[in-house]
Amino acid sequence: MAQGLARAASLARTVRTTVRNLALGRDDVPPQAPHAPPAPSRAVEADIPVDIGCIKVFRAESFPESGPSPWLDQPDALDIVARRVARREITPRQAEICRSWVEHGYYVLRGAIDPDTIDEVWAAYEAAIAGGDLTLAPEKAAPDDPHPGRYLNPHLKVEAIDRLLKHPVLMNFSSMVLGRPAIPFQTIASHKGSQQSEHSDSIHMTTYPLGYLAACWVAMEDIHADAGPLVYYPGTHRLPYLFSHDVGITTDEFRERGYGAYSERYEPAIKQEIREHGATPAYFTARKGDVLFWHANLLHGGSARADMQRSRKALVHHYFAEGCICYHDLSATTSAVHGPVESLPTCGASSPDIAVRERISL
Repeated sequence: MAQGLARAASLARTVRTTVRNLALGRDDVPPQAPHAPPAPSRAVEADIPVDIGCIKVFRAESFPESGPSPWLDQPDALDIVARRVARREITPRQAEICRSWVEHGYYVLRGAIDPDTIDEVWAAYEAAIAGGDLTLAPEKAAPDDPHPGRYLNPHLKVEAIDRLLKHPVLMNFSSMVLGRPAIPFQTIASHKGSQQSEHSDSIHMTTYPLGYLAACWVAMEDIHADAGPLVYYPGTHRLPYLFSHDVGITTDEFRERGYGAYSERYEPAIKQEIREHGATPAYFTARKGDVLFWHANLLHGGSARADMQRSRKALVHHYFAEGCICYHDLSATTSAVHGPVESLPTCGASSPDIAVRERISL
């Protein structure tokens, strides 16, 4: 009974949101994915085919430089956008979003998620913490820091967060900019600013071909400038991708030292990239329900927290594109979307349904 009422309330909110957007003349919520060829079922359909079953070390240097690039990363992306508008495959509003994505590597969708849904999701998260289903580490940034640390993948334990991860607005937007159906992959919940050093998500969630990842940051409350808002660098998505081997982090070193090697090698290299290219920071001082979407290679991080007492409640979502190989470059392992390594197809198999290969050591 209670679940039925909750679903009815959720449906009513969705209808209200749609009516409100239509009344405002907004056709971006929910944005529909532009017409594109059917997504490939296997990554061997890249321009340079790769047999995933034969790959022993899942690192960027193990893969050739290959397309196809996401449609908005292609050199003639703006021409493609214009042609799709002319064919009425996307709306003028969606075209505006796509052009901004091409130029800046991000887009802010104001009021994308209605306040009632935001409140419902965060209340469910807090209830899971209070009930002992989730345990958060303190992660104190200072002695007077009152807020708990982040939690990775709360959607696996909190149904309301899982529903938000699969929200049509977020899924449709991600599918649109990727040009392929989006696969929900990961969530991160936080009560406070992370103060995380600038980085590209592509070293943590890498794809073959490159670029088939989209991320979004959902403001679960109004975000104050002193709370350490998300910082991002418009246009940096066009910089060359920087991977573990580019900064001299070997698989053995990461296995032994973990993120100590990352902080010593990768983070300074990214800061140097920002300085050399004169990238200018922007800060996401959002209102509750606003969503910032960003490109797989956009440099971003958590700005300094000027006021430790202020919270910065947020959910971060990551989406892979269907049909690409997904892996973690630092640890040289496949991502969860493929399951365990031993479930990959046999090396040389012509179909992913052929018997699994023998267990291998990475």
